[in-house]
Amino acid sequence: MAPPVAPAEPRPVRRPFGQGPAVSLFSLGTMRALDSADQMELVLAAALAAGINHLETAPAYGPAEGYLGRALSSLAVERELVVITSKLLPGPGLQEGRAQLRACLGRLGVERLDNLAVHGLNRPEHLAWALEGEGAELLRWALGEGLVGQVGFSSHGSTALIESALSSGRFGFCSLHLHLFDQERLPLARRALAAGIGVLAISPADKGGRLYDPPPELLEQCAPFLPLELAYRFLLAAGISTLSLGAARPADLAWALRLAGAGGPLNPAETSALERLAASARERLGLQRCGQCRACLPCPKAVPIPELLRLRNLAIGHGMEAFAGERYNLIGRAGHWWEALDARACERCGACLPRCPHGLAIPDLLAETHSLLAASPRRRLWG
Repeated sequence: MAPPVAPAEPRPVRRPFGQGPAVSLFSLGTMRALDSADQMELVLAAALAAGINHLETAPAYGPAEGYLGRALSSLAVERELVVITSKLLPGPGLQEGRAQLRACLGRLGVERLDNLAVHGLNRPEHLAWALEGEGAELLRWALGEGLVGQVGFSSHGSTALIESALSSGRFGFCSLHLHLFDQERLPLARRALAAGIGVLAISPADKGGRLYDPPPELLEQCAPFLPLELAYRFLLAAGISTLSLGAARPADLAWALRLAGAGGPLNPAETSALERLAASARERLGLQRCGQCRACLPCPKAVPIPELLRLRNLAIGHGMEAFAGERYNLIGRAGHWWEALDARACERCGACLPRCPHGLAIPDLLAETHSLLAASPRRRLWG
């Protein structure tokens, strides 16, 4: 009698990513496995075993590109089995940019990138560089020489700036801050996907709320799901092409394995959990909850009112004070990668008050936010 045939392993889910090769639901972000080349090799092997085929790196991540290149060679990874994205910071002249791209390819040990992103298209001058003059010429040259398959961008900039970049027709993919607890850019992402532009969600676990270390309040609000599980499923169900997962050790990739096939619509239990999560925050914040409508803008002093009150919402509504404090104390310390002004910049001019549809005492809430969250700052992960 013939032995029973073992069931075939399910094929990893792949989603379109612009005009390039399809990518896994999770992408390996290489900004954390920086202790040694051996560490990167262990992480890469685990990522491949978890069905991840999209590897995301950058020269700005210190030794990441070199370590990744060595790991790809040591593991004898077939080039066609992985999709490689790297990035260049905006600003270099044509010759310098060409040299930077060639150095990137050399560190990775490849002849061609599948995707090249403008790293940190955060200001209008960055967009102008990418669409005009030497930046545009550099990107055209890279495509024309066959050194990259498609070009895109990552952005920590304003919604209006991102919208301008997407509507330019020059980019095949984008990497954006798309989080369960920050949904401002989600409509932009949906429009990009509908237009055939690939969308990567930047750091849903860490910048999305330190969800790998949730406070007790958040755990209770998300039950029976873990907060990170619910956040990942929210983004996958929204159709986001791929979610960045920065791993420092193989165990950090457990979620990619657990949710390898979880790209479908939200199920009733997940929908109910999300509804309870939102209801709990509304109850805890009461009439002082900021609805994030942005009607308070523009502020005459350029205070980023919605972002500051979003952090207050998280701290009070979900017990996420550690995360909110971490983000608040980076304000003014991370260049164009984050907000420049905190709540102390409010001069109580009152211009925002009649605009708020909820009648919030915005200057008072800003002062409370500073009192609640101001503390000694943490160093950024890179840069």
